[in-house]
Amino acid sequence: MQRLHFPLLASLLLLPGILGLSQVSAEEEVNIVHYQPEQVHLAFGEHTDSEIVVTWSTRSLPPDQEVGAPSVVEYGQLVAGQARLTQQASGSATKFVDGGHKQATQFIHRVTLRDLEPNATYAYHCGSALGWSAIFQFRTVPSESSDWSPSLAIYGDMGNENAQSLARLQEETQRGMYDAIIHVGDFAYDMNSHNARVGDEFMRQIETVAAYLPYMVVPGNHEEKFNFSNYRARFSMPGGTENLFYSFDLGPVHFVAISTEVYYFLNYGLKPLVFQFDWLREDLAKANLPANRAKRPWIIIYGHRPMYCSNENDNDCTHSETLTRVGWPFVHMFGLEPLLYEFGVDVAIWAHEHSYERLWPIYDYEVRNGTLKKDSPYEDPRAPVHIVTGSAGCKEGREPFKGKIPEWSAFHSQDYGYTRLKAHNRTHLHFEQVSDDQNGAIIDEFWLVKSKHGSYQN
Repeated sequence: MQRLHFPLLASLLLLPGILGLSQVSAEEEVNIVHYQPEQVHLAFGEHTDSEIVVTWSTRSLPPDQEVGAPSVVEYGQLVAGQARLTQQASGSATKFVDGGHKQATQFIHRVTLRDLEPNATYAYHCGSALGWSAIFQFRTVPSESSDWSPSLAIYGDMGNENAQSLARLQEETQRGMYDAIIHVGDFAYDMNSHNARVGDEFMRQIETVAAYLPYMVVPGNHEEKFNFSNYRARFSMPGGTENLFYSFDLGPVHFVAISTEVYYFLNYGLKPLVFQFDWLREDLAKANLPANRAKRPWIIIYGHRPMYCSNENDNDCTHSETLTRVGWPFVHMFGLEPLLYEFGVDVAIWAHEHSYERLWPIYDYEVRNGTLKKDSPYEDPRAPVHIVTGSAGCKEGREPFKGKIPEWSAFHSQDYGYTRLKAHNRTHLHFEQVSDDQNGAIIDEFWLVKSKHGSYQN
């Protein structure tokens, strides 16, 4: 075949410009639209026993629908294994513009499903006349009472890249092993990266978990960019605080979610820290009232950065005066550990360190094991139990531990993995640590047993 001489070829390539024809991008030429729902995920509503919030994204909307855009969920109980989407709920869409240089835009849709029947399996899809998602399903809680045993998977620090735990979590979700997921901060690495494309892909990755289970979250340091804008926009936690702090009840447990980041990013102001601290004191005081403690005796708090850790790095938890633990330096205002002690918080769950660590019951660096039996440190302990579970997998890899482990550390591992919690009843919690390095083996487990709950001051 005869080859074109290079100058001639160059002239042909320049011909549209020579003739004055406009050059357009490939996307403009084919007029691509992005109306299809994606990144579908669930959360508990304000009433855990009867509400689920469905959240999803569309990349664009027709110009005439950007205000008052349609957001619809069609749903219904499964009948003989068949999805009958006979009910409908409507919500709204919010335009989100990422802070990156491309100002990437998407529309985030939220619809609350109310008055759901307990102990039922619902099928649903979301969208509008512009396009519908696939059909997903979820189970409602077995009972509005506290007399059932919820199971959860808990982890932090899972990224788009090297998400070691994700495949196993997807399988276990599809097997019906869990009632909810708790992701203790640090998503995608990072949600805002590459003009939020990394965040979009991460939300697509977790859809195979989060579209079937409530996916409860708190912010970590990797969400900080643009004042946590991607985190605030993408999730739908209860409480009306843009996902920063909230609480919910599940079985015999009162779960409390906080942002540890308000202690570290003071460039965004002091109000979030003060507001959260006042709210937390009020929430814990209410949960610790005798009537509420009798109904839901367990109180579990979770946030991203630990108060204690034995890792070999310069993170705050390696220092004795951790900001979240003692509060502001010197004046010691807004410290959280005294609140946990005063109101009898049973378990504190953290992440941030890319490892797993279980502590003995501890307060102010003093081990306070249970006193009834020397070989049962977690039976009626005299202080909260802290767990660090930040090893679900991200591009930053694992965190090393110190050569000499402190006496307050009961168990530690660098294996990738996640934590399972089953709240059996009012007196027994069971924890397991799953290792992805060891093909799902349980590398640590313990029972927390309490015959009474309340302030450790008593």
